[in-house]
Amino acid sequence: MTHVWMVRAGRGGAAAEDFSRGYIAIGWGRIGDLSSATTPADIRRAYASAYPDAKLGEVGNAVAMITKFRSTIKVGDRVVSYDPSRREYLIGTVAGEYKFDASVVKEHPHVRKVEWTGRVSRDHLRVRSRNTLGSTLTLFSIPDDVFADVLSAATGTYDLEGEEVSTLVDEEREELEQSREDTEVRALELIKDRLLRLDPEQMEHLAAALLRAMGYRTRVTPKGPDRGVDVSASPDGLGFQEPRIKVEVKHRHASAMGSQEIRSFLGGLRPGDRGLYVSTGGFSKDAKYEAERSNFPITLLDLHDLASYVVAHYESFDLEGRALIPLVKVYWPAE
Repeated sequence: MTHVWMVRAGRGGAAAEDFSRGYIAIGWGRIGDLSSATTPADIRRAYASAYPDAKLGEVGNAVAMITKFRSTIKVGDRVVSYDPSRREYLIGTVAGEYKFDASVVKEHPHVRKVEWTGRVSRDHLRVRSRNTLGSTLTLFSIPDDVFADVLSAATGTYDLEGEEVSTLVDEEREELEQSREDTEVRALELIKDRLLRLDPEQMEHLAAALLRAMGYRTRVTPKGPDRGVDVSASPDGLGFQEPRIKVEVKHRHASAMGSQEIRSFLGGLRPGDRGLYVSTGGFSKDAKYEAERSNFPITLLDLHDLASYVVAHYESFDLEGRALIPLVKVYWPAE
């Protein structure tokens, strides 16, 4: 069965011109010639030797990509690559077995010959096809319907201009919204991973930074007996103006807070106080019930809630807060 692959021409399509001369290629040149390495285990050993400091997840992803290029792709398989300078996809057929040749494609010495048979403008593809082919993975399989769309556009048998404009706009809006939601979910999980790397003291300072970003002045309690209060916040920073917010921070990812911890915290609050309890390990059902029935206003933040609040208020974080959890803004097309 003929398979269809997308092989990206380096970061930002830097190798697109070399690809157009009849090649597909990947990097990881320090591994050297893999002609005798035919199995994933062989390639993993070669990768580990060439990149001894690579993280476990990085190793797995790289070995999977290299194995596909080295051994899984077959002569006769169809292949697509992208030339961003022309906004065109190259369409071709794999014509040669794997070889190691550093002289063909700059910084991409693992190469295979390809016979390119056509090009198609990105603008002539359906929204779903553009989004699928826009993946940043070095190498991946292309679904049959997406490749069919590419071939139709290349041969002129599909008239995109004939589509209703409103239909195309709705389709693009739906695809963008789904992609945006998927990206936000993945980003939030990565932010939660970063939060878990903070130590307990850093987590207290992060809670204080969040409250400062929300307009309060804060004080982090020095180490020692704190009677259940790690951070104090108020409009004036001295506690004379309400609301006075008392914060307890428990940075124990594998340990959910129970009702007893909530009762103990509530016992230290006084009239005019508001309570904020941060637990990266979450809260038990009884703990949530204890908070709901409290006579004092209290908010419980688990890891997911904390990450969501950090994202929502990050624009107002000061330098101290940003140093604890460095984030970058990603721009997304508006409707």
